[in-house]
Amino acid sequence: MPDADFEFAAKKDAVNRFICAIFAFYIFIEMENHRRSARPKENNEFIFGIRAVIEAIKAGKDIESIYIQRGLTGEIILELKALLKDVDAPVHHVPVEKLNRMTQKNHQGVIAVISAITFQKIEDIIPLVYEKGETPLVLILDGITDVRNMGAIARTAACAGVHAIIVPTKNSAQINADAIKTSAGALFSIPVCRHHNLHKVALYLQECGLQIVACTEKTEDLIYAPDYTAPTAIVMGAEDEGISNDIMRMANHLAKIPMIGEISSLNVSVSAGIILYEAIRQRQ
Repeated sequence: MPDADFEFAAKKDAVNRFICAIFAFYIFIEMENHRRSARPKENNEFIFGIRAVIEAIKAGKDIESIYIQRGLTGEIILELKALLKDVDAPVHHVPVEKLNRMTQKNHQGVIAVISAITFQKIEDIIPLVYEKGETPLVLILDGITDVRNMGAIARTAACAGVHAIIVPTKNSAQINADAIKTSAGALFSIPVCRHHNLHKVALYLQECGLQIVACTEKTEDLIYAPDYTAPTAIVMGAEDEGISNDIMRMANHLAKIPMIGEISSLNVSVSAGIILYEAIRQRQ
């Protein structure tokens, strides 16, 4: 009996050791997966290296944004900065640690994020719309920074037949994989225009005969009041800050979505859909 008890205890100990080993291996795998997921993934949306970024700009690549290490100097950096004066993309001066988190490769202090789409010019689009005998309907997104909101709005805009979406160079959502997925590919089909000054764009649209309708809660007029059968640019602002004051002041109409229930706010992508389809209803 003692030998049997010893043999049983030995087997039990072996089983316990095996279970502990499996558990330790599981913990190791989980930690490794977490470490890998925390590291930024390398992808072909990045161009890194000063000369590579310069050549990408010269080749006319659409740049989503550029990150430059703070304090970087030298003749080649001066050449890059001279080129950036003609690039309508946000430039961020950041610590080297941020660049190291973006890529593990030798970035030389400069990383450019290539846009997934080709940005267009609103000055080219409006005349073409008129030439086709159509009535322009444009959407201006003022400070929409969430990529999923951007994608959802683009999807609705494409369904509604919007001729173009206009976004600011700074303080705008990146057109990345998440935005494109949320848009169900609409961002590949609807023209997206980027400009450093939305106020100037709005003035240009007014000169082209478009009315500016600002969708805001800071008015008593409802979204049903404006005549959307006229050439129209609808402005949507960020959920927290709303539409910028300079746009509000020069808008032809301020229009709010009626709220009846206890909740007094809507997601901006939902709001965009509501006012766009009021415009479509009037145009039918």
